[in-house]
Amino acid sequence: MQYVSTRNKNQKCSAAQAIAQGLAADGGLLTPEVLPKLSSNGLATMTDMSYQQRAVYVMNAYLDDFTASELSSFASRAYGQDKFDEKDVAPVRRVDENTYCLELWHGPTCAFKDMALQMLPHLLSASLVKNEEQKTVCILVATSGDTGKAALEGFKDVNKTRILVFYPKDGVSDIQQLQMQTQEGDNVGVCAVVGNFDDAQTGVKRLFSDAALRDTLAGRGFFFSSANSINWGRILPQIVYYISAYCDLLKEGRIQKGDPINVCVPTGNFGNILSAYYAKEMGVPIRKLICASNRNNVLTDFIQTGVYDRNRSFYNTMSPSMDILISSNLERMLFEFTERDDEAVKTYMEELSANGRYEVSEKVKKQLGRHFAAGCCDDAQTQARIAQMWKDHHYLIDTHTAVAFHVLDQYRAETGDETPTVVVSTASPFKFCDSVLGALGATELVQGTGILDQLTALTGEPVPAPLAALKDKAVRFDQVTEKEHMADRVLEMLK
Repeated sequence: MQYVSTRNKNQKCSAAQAIAQGLAADGGLLTPEVLPKLSSNGLATMTDMSYQQRAVYVMNAYLDDFTASELSSFASRAYGQDKFDEKDVAPVRRVDENTYCLELWHGPTCAFKDMALQMLPHLLSASLVKNEEQKTVCILVATSGDTGKAALEGFKDVNKTRILVFYPKDGVSDIQQLQMQTQEGDNVGVCAVVGNFDDAQTGVKRLFSDAALRDTLAGRGFFFSSANSINWGRILPQIVYYISAYCDLLKEGRIQKGDPINVCVPTGNFGNILSAYYAKEMGVPIRKLICASNRNNVLTDFIQTGVYDRNRSFYNTMSPSMDILISSNLERMLFEFTERDDEAVKTYMEELSANGRYEVSEKVKKQLGRHFAAGCCDDAQTQARIAQMWKDHHYLIDTHTAVAFHVLDQYRAETGDETPTVVVSTASPFKFCDSVLGALGATELVQGTGILDQLTALTGEPVPAPLAALKDKAVRFDQVTEKEHMADRVLEMLK
């Protein structure tokens, strides 16, 4: 299977090249030339498989330059019990009669990014060999909180790789920051950026397009790639867990073959819900993709009006991984909804760059309405939902998952749609202790990592082992840079 740029369908490459490059040379996002379909009995076939086997079954359809044996080896290592504290890897929990929660935070960094970023290093390392690449890959990452730590952990001490993560200063939770600042590994670097996530993300994209910087680093034996969700190697493993969730509901008898479900996803950069759309296109009977946003509701407005406008106030919220106004993966969705009209996509992206906004065609608006619903909530509503879930179901959730549950209730109240729904839970509540404790009535918060034990004392829920281990780790990275000097930090790391 070939991969094409969303801005030029004539620019093609193999899967291994797409994963190694991360981003197309023209700035577009590399996307499969054709979206494969599951066979008529594909879901039934996967029902009795392990998560690792499902991953191989799904990914094999997209990666024809990788063998099933290679993918089996990667899946065993990525999703083994030494990495995930749940045998099912991505368990589906029943909340009530027609609501389920897909828990994606049982990996080594306690966030859903582990689902892709434990797999990506294996795919990338193998891709470098297949491409006969002699240079060392430098992976640049912009993070709104969870991607950074997951990427650092995934690529820690991986041969022929260096990784540098940029995160917004004062724009992530204390636990998220500590996870990154204490990261182990000889090939890792971390730096805060003065500004918000969009500043960090725009800065990383600027580094990718800096020809002089690329030439300098090539002379030192390095080339750039990405572990952000602009890299197809990030999106593909995420498709797996939506298919796996449907199979689990079938296996447990919660639904019958062919029954529709809805999926409600808290998302900022659009990659997570895009993966659900791809699962739908492959044949999973998903009726509505419900996009949940916090106060930074640029996606809500876009889905409801067809106008994407980032010219608005940016808010730091208690769900920081969604504090984003430039949703990069929306470009792949536009590619599909314009019937792969690369010129139209290129025009939209040029308008966004020049004016900070664009309005899609009526055809695209109809597609948005057919597949998507959207809603948003503020911090007060987020905390109220955490409290309600604990009171009504004795189920502890983080701030991002709370946004999704709130938006799902909004959607059901407005539409009367009681289709069984899977809510995507993206992070452990222990990554956002202060907000969760506040929601549960705590007024005085313990400082430092002691706040983890405070949440356990209040709820009886155990601290996840990877977070408990933070108590004994020293800070390694405390550097801060202006966005204009990100290239300098890269050059310092890659001397």
